[in-house]
Amino acid sequence: MGRLILGRLLQGIVTLWLVSVLVFVGTQLLPGDVAASILGQNATPGALEAIRRELGLNDPAPLRYLQWLAGFVQGDLGMSLANRQPVADLLWPRFWNTMSLAAYAAVIGVPLATGIGVLTAMLRGTVFDRVSNIVALAMVSLPEYFLGLLLILFFSVKWNILPSLADVYPGMGFWPWIKATTLPMLVLLLVTAAQIMRMTRTAVLSVMEAPYIETAWLKGLRTGRVVLRHAAPNAVAPVINVVAFNVAYLITGVVLVEVVFNYNGLGRFMVDAVSKRDLPMVQAAAMVFGAVYVLLNMVADIGAIAANPRLRKPRETGA
Repeated sequence: MGRLILGRLLQGIVTLWLVSVLVFVGTQLLPGDVAASILGQNATPGALEAIRRELGLNDPAPLRYLQWLAGFVQGDLGMSLANRQPVADLLWPRFWNTMSLAAYAAVIGVPLATGIGVLTAMLRGTVFDRVSNIVALAMVSLPEYFLGLLLILFFSVKWNILPSLADVYPGMGFWPWIKATTLPMLVLLLVTAAQIMRMTRTAVLSVMEAPYIETAWLKGLRTGRVVLRHAAPNAVAPVINVVAFNVAYLITGVVLVEVVFNYNGLGRFMVDAVSKRDLPMVQAAAMVFGAVYVLLNMVADIGAIAANPRLRKPRETGA
């Protein structure tokens, strides 16, 4: 077990290094001139050359990558090119806003979706099962921005129940924050809960085809007892993976949702940085997203191994 966990940790580190390479290369391929975007189109060639030299833009790309990576490992995210402030001071408040929104959706969505998934497996073939699957497919198929606009149309424009813009600020009260963030939370909840529900249902049904489940049926056990006591515990491993994947999406896939609702999170922060050609901000935001995604998937792998001994037995035997 310890060797498997260590292996997952090493894989996570290597994956994060590959993410850093892709992030750096991707930002270098962005169109436009960083120096020109800072000084404006009317800047003189001398001024452009001076700021390129100041920012190290004339250095070879491998050297700039190593300097950037070394700073990131030490916690130095660099200076914003747009306003000359430390990137960390600008990034972390937005990061915690995104984490808060993701936690809001996850606390409601994960137990709700897994519960409905188990219930649809118990009621397989019934009207409830069919309606739940149709609704889940519809939620998965709709783009997040379109779903967000629909919610704004009904809850904000027609019914005037919730604000259309998720305007949050430091020191905001709990209930005003809940009211401001409910619409973007609903978009994230509907999309992720639909996926978790469908995968939970599939995992439970696949386990219910096992021989020991048939034995439980032959003993005369009721459906609820068979599903909850025998099938559901053995479906934990795949459910952990899909829950972790969707929680990672809640944190890393909120870019469109934050833009639609003008939410002051890390996704909108990165979009604004791209429009300003502020490369240190873009790189830092992308790396934080990548680190969170890799971390959550690594935790999911370790959790699945811990929950299902059969996932670790073949490797231990081979060792």
